[in-house]
Amino acid sequence: MLLIFCFCFLPLSGCKKTADAPASGLQVVTTLFPLYDFARTIGGNKAQVTMLLPPGVEPHTFEPKPEDMIRISRAGLFIYTNRYMEPWAETVIKGIDNKKLTVVNAGHKVRYSVAASSEEDHHQAENYSSHDHKGMDPHVWLDFANAALMVDSILDGFIAADFNNADFYRRNADALKLKLAALDGRYKKTLAGCASRKLLHGGHYTFGYLAKRYNLDYHALSGVSSDSEPSASRMIELIAEIRSSKAKYLFAEELLSPRLTETLAKEAGVGVLMLHGAHNLSRDELNKGTTFFDLMDRNLERLQKGLGCTTK
Repeated sequence: MLLIFCFCFLPLSGCKKTADAPASGLQVVTTLFPLYDFARTIGGNKAQVTMLLPPGVEPHTFEPKPEDMIRISRAGLFIYTNRYMEPWAETVIKGIDNKKLTVVNAGHKVRYSVAASSEEDHHQAENYSSHDHKGMDPHVWLDFANAALMVDSILDGFIAADFNNADFYRRNADALKLKLAALDGRYKKTLAGCASRKLLHGGHYTFGYLAKRYNLDYHALSGVSSDSEPSASRMIELIAEIRSSKAKYLFAEELLSPRLTETLAKEAGVGVLMLHGAHNLSRDELNKGTTFFDLMDRNLERLQKGLGCTTK
C-alpha cells in the first residue's frame, strides 16, 4: 500500500494530476493535534485545516462517527498519525469513494520504539522484533527529529493534493522544521544538566521518545493506552522507584484525570507536575490558538523544575 496516495491508486506523481485547490483553499482533515498544527502552518492561507478529534477527547479510544467519515470523504487531504495511534484509519480509508482524496500516514518515515512501562518491559524491549506491531509506542511526535520527518510527509501530501502551490508549502515546511530544530536545541541545552535523569510518570506510556532523545530514564505507571489499568504490584513498584530515586515530583499528563497520580505522589511524599502529551487540546487552548511549540516549551519548564536542571 502506498503511504501517500490518491484514491485512483496511482503513484505520487499521478497524484499531482488531481484538481487544483478550490478558491476557499485545500480542505484538510487531520486526526491529532500535532498534525493539525503542522498542517495549518504548512497550508497557511492556501488551506482550511480541521481536526477530527473533538477538543478534550481522549484519542486512544476515539472511534470516528459517520459524520467524521463524511468530513474525510469531502476533503482533499486526510492526515493520520500511524496505524498504532489510529488503528481504524486504514479501514475507514478503504471505505471512502473519493478518487481525489490524498491520504498521508504522517509517521511512515519515522523510527518506532516499543513501549516499556516497567523494568521487566524494558528488558523485553531490548530483544523486541521491529516486525511485531504489538506494544509499539505511537507517540512519535515527542521526538522532535521524528516530528520533522512527519512534517516532510505532510508536505508531500500537500504537494500531491495541490501541486500549484508547492513552493508556498515548501517554504512554510522549511520554516517549521527550523523551529523544531531550535526547540530540540533548547531541550538539549536545558536537560543536559539535571540533578536527576529519572522521569517518573504516574500515567500511561507517553513520553518514551522524548526521554530517549534526551537521555532520560523513563518509568510510566502503565502501558501505551490511557485506559490500561495498572496492577497493584506495578503501583507499589513505582512508589518504590520514586522513593529510591529521591525524586521530588511525579509527573501527570494534562487532559487526563490526575487522581491516581496524586494518590501515588501523596503515598511517596512528592509533588505533582503536569506534562502535555499534545495528543489533543482543551477547548480553551484551541480557542486561544495554542501551538505545539507552546505546549512543548511549557513541558520543558516543568521538566526543568521536576528534574532539577540548571543551564549554563
